[in-house]
Amino acid sequence: MTCTIRIENLTKTFKGHDGGTTTAVDQVSIEIEPGELFFLLGPSGCGKTTLLRMIAGFIDPSQGRIYFNDREVTTTPANKRNTGMVFQSYALWPHMTVADNVAFGLKIRNLTKTEQKKRVGEALESVQMTPYADRKPTQLSGGQQQRVALARALVIKPDVLLLDEPLSNLDAKLRNELRNEIRRSCKEAGITTVYVTHDQKEAMSIADRLAILRAGRVEQVASPADGYYRPHNRFVAEFLGETNIIEGSAHERDGGFLVETPFGSLPLPHRDASVGDRVMISVRPESWRIVGLDHGAAIRGTVRSTVFLGESTHVEAEVDGRIILAMVHGRRGLTAVPAVGAPIALTTDADEIAIIDQ
Repeated sequence: MTCTIRIENLTKTFKGHDGGTTTAVDQVSIEIEPGELFFLLGPSGCGKTTLLRMIAGFIDPSQGRIYFNDREVTTTPANKRNTGMVFQSYALWPHMTVADNVAFGLKIRNLTKTEQKKRVGEALESVQMTPYADRKPTQLSGGQQQRVALARALVIKPDVLLLDEPLSNLDAKLRNELRNEIRRSCKEAGITTVYVTHDQKEAMSIADRLAILRAGRVEQVASPADGYYRPHNRFVAEFLGETNIIEGSAHERDGGFLVETPFGSLPLPHRDASVGDRVMISVRPESWRIVGLDHGAAIRGTVRSTVFLGESTHVEAEVDGRIILAMVHGRRGLTAVPAVGAPIALTTDADEIAIIDQ
């Protein structure tokens, strides 16, 4: 059954040993669509794991409500919510075989042995672990153990699948391999999935949508592309990857809209500002183009360093005492980069610029 998760004004406060309180989750409201792969993303201590554990039923909220479809589950025990959980530590029983680990949730639900065998076979096949059914977890690699943990969560056919930093114990190569496998498994099963991570690339590569959290509050809910190119504020812009933050004022010139800065001007999306407004903009490094020094809408500086990386060249330009990061692609871009110490002019298109809040 597909499941919508609705979270309304959810708050969790903890009491400290000194009698004070800490607010881990602060008035969070989110609606997660049926079958959606939804990420809770943010730095350590931002409240994402606490929020996930409230959805799972492991922690009671201080206030607010949680709904699965139209059923309120705020105070429903964890074992009555029909959720599957995948932990960072795998949490497999070492004395059981892979098949027995996966079957455990089915046994406590009193399914017949025939149904158990059928479902375990399907779950192991879905994560490509069928040949390892009779092995013990200690005979598996970390990536294989994580696949078993995912199969164990999927086999009970949960309404909601919850993943708590499931790839953080794996090396970079394995993380990359398992990202797409997790997305494929979740989408094939059609399960509404909530996934906690602090890894921006992990979230950006497989999420349908993500919520970026800071200090217990949701800063923005967006698709990966919208979060990256249309961040609401400086925190989101800087958390989701390298960016250039530039301040200036909005002006109109020759029928166009510009942000004027002490070191040049750039085209501005008219819809996002009014003439005379002080604005802060975010420009991603890959959005810049190198243009002639006489270009009418560009910022100007001096090349401080260049790094050739094959498919792209990274450029640091010193502009009015600060560093602007640019990335140009391919051989044509490489030949356009001036030598270190030479002047450089950079511009971009208006739709590559995001006006952001502080």
